[in-house]
Amino acid sequence: MIFMHDIPVVFENEEIFLINKPAGISVQGGEGIAHPLDEEFSKQVGFKIHLVHRLDKETAGLMLVAKNGKAASKWIDLISSKQVRKEYDAICFGLPLLKGKESESGVISGSVTKKSGAFAREQSALTNFRVEKVKKILLPEESAGKLLTLSRIHLKLGTGRMHQIRIHLASVKSPICGDDKHGDFKLNKLAKKRIGIKKLLLCSSKITLPLSSQESKTFSIDLPEYFSFFDEIPD
Repeated sequence: MIFMHDIPVVFENEEIFLINKPAGISVQGGEGIAHPLDEEFSKQVGFKIHLVHRLDKETAGLMLVAKNGKAASKWIDLISSKQVRKEYDAICFGLPLLKGKESESGVISGSVTKKSGAFAREQSALTNFRVEKVKKILLPEESAGKLLTLSRIHLKLGTGRMHQIRIHLASVKSPICGDDKHGDFKLNKLAKKRIGIKKLLLCSSKITLPLSSQESKTFSIDLPEYFSFFDEIPD
């Protein structure tokens, strides 16, 4: 169980909080959702906060919330106009395949489906990626000595569609470790058994905010502790 007190505040001004959302917390309430972030963080600060964007429940990291409705409208517009720049880190299986070749950097394009009730529509999406490090793990026994390749990938969003990063990485055969919706079920099961991966390894790790017409500021955080196993794998 995750307790919803003391959500870390990374930055604050008269309009916004920049928080570090733990994995496992739903951003907004709904049927069957207990202790959503919008309710619990409002309790923490003593007044109603307003959402301006979202992170998936299992995604950790930097997220903006507004202090009032006027500020929320402003920051929603800033995000929509791409003046807020969001960056992520993920640990994935394999290396991205672009045009059939393993690639260390590039742009993943391809539409994602947005569903609303019984309706669905395709939305264009762009994700820039850079592979920062690759590790290989020898899996014994039932895997017959198979090498499992893991890669740490840094990502910058060209668009901000729901589940965009997860869908795009899966589409280039490099699904995020622990992704039980868009990822590789067999590899997730193997990684959980052999490496102990139990969470989605995706983090909103850096964000650049236009704090005024003259100043933008970049904020970054350390990756969550459950990412640390990757650096412990021998090169």
